[in-house]
Amino acid sequence: MPERIVLIGAGSAVFTCGLVADILEKNWECDLALVDIDPGALRVAECLTGKMIEARQAPVRLSASTERRDVLPGAAAVVCTIAVGGRRAWEKDVRIPRKYGVFQPVGDTVGPGGTSRALRMIPPMVAIAEDVVDLCPEALFFNYSNPMTSVCRAVRKTTGANLVGLCHGVPHVATYLARAVEAEPKNVRHTAVGVNHLTWFTEIRVQGRDAMPKLRETARRCREAARPEDIPDFYRDARLSWQLFELFGAFPAVLDRHVCEFFPHMFSAEGGFFGQTLGVDVFKFEDTIARGDAKFARMTEDALSAKPLPPSYFTRSSGEHEQVIDIIQSIRNDTGTVYSVNLPNCGQAPNLPAGSIIEAPAMATASGMKPVVQRPLSPGLAGTLATRLQWVETVVDAALTGDRKLVTQALFLDGACRTIRQAEGLASELLDSHRDHLPRFR
Repeated sequence: MPERIVLIGAGSAVFTCGLVADILEKNWECDLALVDIDPGALRVAECLTGKMIEARQAPVRLSASTERRDVLPGAAAVVCTIAVGGRRAWEKDVRIPRKYGVFQPVGDTVGPGGTSRALRMIPPMVAIAEDVVDLCPEALFFNYSNPMTSVCRAVRKTTGANLVGLCHGVPHVATYLARAVEAEPKNVRHTAVGVNHLTWFTEIRVQGRDAMPKLRETARRCREAARPEDIPDFYRDARLSWQLFELFGAFPAVLDRHVCEFFPHMFSAEGGFFGQTLGVDVFKFEDTIARGDAKFARMTEDALSAKPLPPSYFTRSSGEHEQVIDIIQSIRNDTGTVYSVNLPNCGQAPNLPAGSIIEAPAMATASGMKPVVQRPLSPGLAGTLATRLQWVETVVDAALTGDRKLVTQALFLDGACRTIRQAEGLASELLDSHRDHLPRFR
């Protein structure tokens, strides 16, 4: 009997189409149920998916619903990609803090933007998890929604649901580092431990040999280059990450665009990022939003057109969606394959708090994802994560209780706000701007 996969947040059509392309590539027979609370976005996703299935005559039975409880019973796997408020809410997360002198290039993980997004995301994700526990407790349960660490922690803390957080960032940076040490990605093995979007590569091996010395030599050579043209693009585009590597002896994922937000004391001011303003001069936030809007407009046109889909829809491209199908099949086949996943710390990071959500290697086994115990992080590396993990606890409690003072605490603890008054003002404005998505704070 075909397994049922439920995708909640299917209106994120880019992810949905990537997931379907992976299913088609593997010729996997399954029932695929798409769920989104936005009927318009759901229709686009359903039409695109239906066209893809029909074009390949694939053994996939498709359904769609705005009510998740109608399709969750009997599900074998549930995948969440929701984004409460969409890009319009995301714009507020980044633009409002600029008025307070805080500039973020992404604003979906930490900082004021990550705090604001977490407040919107956590209650709906907890409600989804409660339904999973109620209607399909044996289902494999995966989350791709940001802020990853806060969402997974809130779900685990309140429901006990066996939620696994997935992100393509670590595999992406592993490929990047293979280039830096002039090796084929297939020959590179790594260990990376941390929190999502600040995961430290503590070990790099090429065909069994330690490649960290070569990585250090690459960093030194690039830093000391006499001419700008002698600096390779991969270094120039991740200058902060390389500086952190030389300082801490471990390389941070997922490169500068995300990593810089974990060190706001260095870059929150206008022009503070190597003479440029984050999200404005470099990693332009408005460009990210514009690309997202344009891509969804094209997908809407393709979905509702009578024309066949372009071949690009069927290409199994590198991306976050690719992992979940591989992981499901690895669990079903008890392969023991190792993936980078977000799970509660039960010893895989010995000197980080027990129960905190850690991004680290885990094996896919018939009984689920099993964390692989690692050596303790150095005090310096653990220090970059310790305050951040307590920020997670604070913002989770704020989202669950509707306590405005905890929001101010989270903003001040994060480090981007220099004064308590600044944090209070920013908390108030963010909460007021998102009041439609924050019923607990009314």
